[in-house]
Amino acid sequence: MTNRWIGMTIDCVDVARVAGFWGALLDLPQLPSRPGWVYLGRTGGPQPRLNFQPVTEPKHGKVRLHLDVGVEDIDQGIAQVILLGGRFTGERHDYDEGVVVVMADPEEHEFCLVQHY
Repeated sequence: MTNRWIGMTIDCVDVARVAGFWGALLDLPQLPSRPGWVYLGRTGGPQPRLNFQPVTEPKHGKVRLHLDVGVEDIDQGIAQVILLGGRFTGERHDYDEGVVVVMADPEEHEFCLVQHY
């Protein structure tokens, strides 16, 4: 038996807003979903599916698991996230193999933009 990663579920208060942000950032289609939920991408597709689950309480504290999003140009990636309603946290790490910046989506879920050299 082989296990594989098929998706990730993100809790959010405003499901449509957060799913819209991620759908635009990753160019993933919205698919039929359970009432109140939004699914991006297909089960068995080329990328794991993202599921957005409605919750009543906002996020508190730093997330312990986050997405890394590969970009060709870090400055353009930052600008795109901000244009879509996310924000740059101010945290940047420059390494020999590339650069990583910590971003946040519209409900403050942290994630990294990664540009490899």
